[in-house]
Amino acid sequence: MWQKYINATEIDEVLNLLAEHGERARIVAGATDLILEIERGIRTGVDVVIDITRIPELDQIVLDEDENIHLGPMVTHNHCVASKLVRERAYPLARAAWEVGAPQIRNRGTVAGNLITASPANDTISPLMALDAKVTLRSAGGERVVPLNEFYLGVRRNVMQPDEMLVDIRFPALRNNQRGAFMKLGLRRSQAISVVNVAVLLTFDGDTVSDAAITLGAVAPTIIHAPEAEAYLKGRQLDGDTIEEAARLTMEASHPIDDIRGSAAYRREMVRVMAARGLGSISRNDEQLEFPTEPVLLWGQATPGDAAGRSDGRPFSGNEIIQTKINGQDYTFTTGYDKTLLSLLRDDARLIGTKEGCAEGECGACTVFLDGVAVMACLVPAPRAHGAEIETVEGLAETEHLHPVQDAFIHEGAVQCGYCSPGFLMSAAKLLEEFPHPSRDEIKQAITGNLCRCTGYYKIVTAIEKASQMEA
Repeated sequence: MWQKYINATEIDEVLNLLAEHGERARIVAGATDLILEIERGIRTGVDVVIDITRIPELDQIVLDEDENIHLGPMVTHNHCVASKLVRERAYPLARAAWEVGAPQIRNRGTVAGNLITASPANDTISPLMALDAKVTLRSAGGERVVPLNEFYLGVRRNVMQPDEMLVDIRFPALRNNQRGAFMKLGLRRSQAISVVNVAVLLTFDGDTVSDAAITLGAVAPTIIHAPEAEAYLKGRQLDGDTIEEAARLTMEASHPIDDIRGSAAYRREMVRVMAARGLGSISRNDEQLEFPTEPVLLWGQATPGDAAGRSDGRPFSGNEIIQTKINGQDYTFTTGYDKTLLSLLRDDARLIGTKEGCAEGECGACTVFLDGVAVMACLVPAPRAHGAEIETVEGLAETEHLHPVQDAFIHEGAVQCGYCSPGFLMSAAKLLEEFPHPSRDEIKQAITGNLCRCTGYYKIVTAIEKASQMEA
């Protein structure tokens, strides 16, 4: 995949490496996009990968004295979901982050990476555009601030130079007279790329809309505004007729194409529907109705970010040693620097319980715990294991006793062909660490990243319920 992999320890080191290697270098944070792009040949000529996940304090979400929210470059989607500040003062972003992938993906994928990938279907771009976000780009030669609406040049194209790093995302926190919504249409309820997404942000003077921002994803080469709808809403109250006309004008702003996820005509109609739903939810003050008060994160008792600084900045480019701890045992590898964590576990550690199902973060069969947090091992670079603590399905059982979820899966008949079972067991175990007595809805949230190809999920859900009772 790459010739050299570097676990960076400070931003200046990253900037110097970018200046030295130019187009041949890429920064990796979550890696959920980059690994797939490299494997599929979308990103070619990437010889040097610079991992920033060990740099302390890059995962901070803060509110400054000017009431701007700042997201560091290592803020993941689940950081946004978990943040009280984001949920209360930037709800459209929290909702969009919640709609991304599954818990394991949200634990690795970063908002910065979502912006940089520049796909018009990426969910967090629309709300950040509506929130009037700006990004700070830094190089060894200086720093510049770019409004997000000037950041994109086309599909998967942005203004970043090869020697620049995105070091900050900032936007005004919502005031008391502002409310927003994010609506997404996918082909399934989770793990789905947007067919259409719509972000709405309204400012009110009493019951009258004084300002409006409506942004649309997956209907043009970049995220776009609906300027006529925005202008129409100003000075009006959100009654039924106003919502209907604003939704129609929003539809007129879209310029979708036909593709595998939907026809242009279908997308245009769904823009109208999504816009009407978003505006309607704001008018009823129920835009957060379906958002969980305590989202399932699959963090368990871990605090993501605690692993920052554990690893040295040594480059991996051949026989350099990867030292890690797996299931409580120390491992040393002189191979595997140029592969995924999944391959390292199976091929080099000979721990074959973790399965490869899709190799693109869709099925969850490769779920493991990385520094206490559930992730998809197929989307984690193997050198990230250096200095880390990893748990696989082989480590769930304690001495001679099965973990309660393992025992429950056996007794409830939840094990079918067995291929997907390791991933389900890992997700369920982390859920019970986080929510010892989960509701059925929380169980369903926890396994949205795990697919079973044999049959339905009834016995799997029942087994997790039984395991929670055994834990009691």
